[in-house]
Amino acid sequence: MPLTYRQPGVVLTDRHFTVPLDHDDPAGETIELYGREVVASDKAGQDLPWLVYLQGGPGFGAHRFVGRQSWLDRALKEFRVLLLDQRGTGHSTPANRQTLPLRGGPAEQADYLALFRADAIVRDCEEIRPQVTGGAPWTVLGQSFGGFCTVHYLSTAPEGLTAAVITGGLPSLDAHADDVYRAAYPRIERKVTAHYARYPQDVERARQIAEYVLRHQPVLPSGYRLTVEAFQSLGIVLGGSEGSHRLHYLLEHAFVRTPQGPVLSDAFQEQVQGLLSYAGHPLYALVHEAIYGQDERPTAWSAERVRADFPQFDAAKTLAGDGPLLFTGETIHPWMFDCDPALRPLRETAALLAARTDWQPLYDPARLASNEVPVAAAVYHDDMYVDTAHSLETARAVRGLRTWVTDEFEHDGVRAGGPRVLDRLLAMTRDDV
Repeated sequence: MPLTYRQPGVVLTDRHFTVPLDHDDPAGETIELYGREVVASDKAGQDLPWLVYLQGGPGFGAHRFVGRQSWLDRALKEFRVLLLDQRGTGHSTPANRQTLPLRGGPAEQADYLALFRADAIVRDCEEIRPQVTGGAPWTVLGQSFGGFCTVHYLSTAPEGLTAAVITGGLPSLDAHADDVYRAAYPRIERKVTAHYARYPQDVERARQIAEYVLRHQPVLPSGYRLTVEAFQSLGIVLGGSEGSHRLHYLLEHAFVRTPQGPVLSDAFQEQVQGLLSYAGHPLYALVHEAIYGQDERPTAWSAERVRADFPQFDAAKTLAGDGPLLFTGETIHPWMFDCDPALRPLRETAALLAARTDWQPLYDPARLASNEVPVAAAVYHDDMYVDTAHSLETARAVRGLRTWVTDEFEHDGVRAGGPRVLDRLLAMTRDDV
C-alpha cells in the first residue's frame, strides 16, 4: 500500500511506478519512478483533476515542498498534484558515478544515458498516467527543462493533456546546441554587467579571488579542484531572482588573514563547493547538451567551443589587463569532469555522449501548428537560461499558445512569484484574462 502522511495543510502519498527503460522495448529492462502525490487536507477525499509537475534541469528531482509553499498553494485549490522525480533523479532509479558502473563501461553508460531525454520522460508520463488518473488527461506544469518536456508532450501525446502551463521553458524547435550558446553568452554578459552595476565593489573582489585561484589552484575540502574557470561558473546563480545578492554575499567574505597571508576562508570554500559540485545532480552535467541534440550533428562540447568566440570571457586575458572578470552561466565544459570528484569517473562517458550522432528530433512542428491543447507560457524577458527570441519564435509556432512576457521575474518566477504566476497562466489557458 502507498505510504500516506501529513504536512501542514496537505496530505502526501508516496507513489512508485515501474516503467520500461527503453519504451521501444516494453518487454525489456525496467526502471523505477517516484512521484509524490499532494492534495490539500480539506480536499483529500474529493475527486479532483490532476496536475503533474515537471521540474527543470535536466537532472533534478521535483522540488521538496513543505506544506503549501510557493505555486503549490495555488495548484492545491483545484488539483491533486504529482511531483514527479524524472527518470534518474530524486527517489527514482538513480544515475550517478556510484550506480552507472552497473551498466558496464563508458560506452554502455552512454547508451543508457541516451534514454534520459525529454522523449523518454514524456513516455514515462504516459505510461503512469492511467495508474494515476484512471486514464483521464491531466494538466502539466513544466518549469525550464520541464517546459522542453511539455513541448515534446504537445508534439507526441497531446491526447494526454487537458492543458499545459510552461514557465521559462519554451525551447527552440530546431536550434543546434551551438545556436543556443551563441545566444547565451551575450545574455550572460548582460547579467554580469548588471550585477557589477548593482555591486561595483564586486569588480575588484572578483578579480582578487580569480588572481588567487589562478596562482594557487586550491583544492576544496570535498576534493573539488578550484580553477579560475570553475570560479567563473559561479555566475550560474545570476539567473535567479536572488542570484545577484547571493553572489555578492559570497564574494564579500572570500579571504581571511593567516600567518601565511590572505587565504580563501573555510566559509567561502564551503559555500563554493556546495554551488559547484554536481554530486547531487550529475545528470545535469552528463546530458545537459544532449537535450539540444536533434539530428546527426554531435553537440561536441558546444558551450566550450562557442565560448572561444567570446574572448571577453577569457579570465587570463582579463587579469592581464584591468577590466572586470566575467562570470559564466548555464554551461557545461569538459574541465568540470576533471575538477569535480563526483564527475571524474564519468568523463569518458560524457565524451561519448558529446560525440553521439544519432539523436532523434524532439519536436513536431506540424503537430504543434495544429495544436488544440490550451497552452500558456511565461517568457521572462532576457532570461539567462532560455533565450527569449527562441522562446517567442516557438510560441508563434504552437497553435493557440498564449504568452505572458514579463521582466518582473527571473527564471525562477514560478517559485519566487508564489501563487501569482501559476494563477495567471491557468487563467490564460481558460481565456479568463
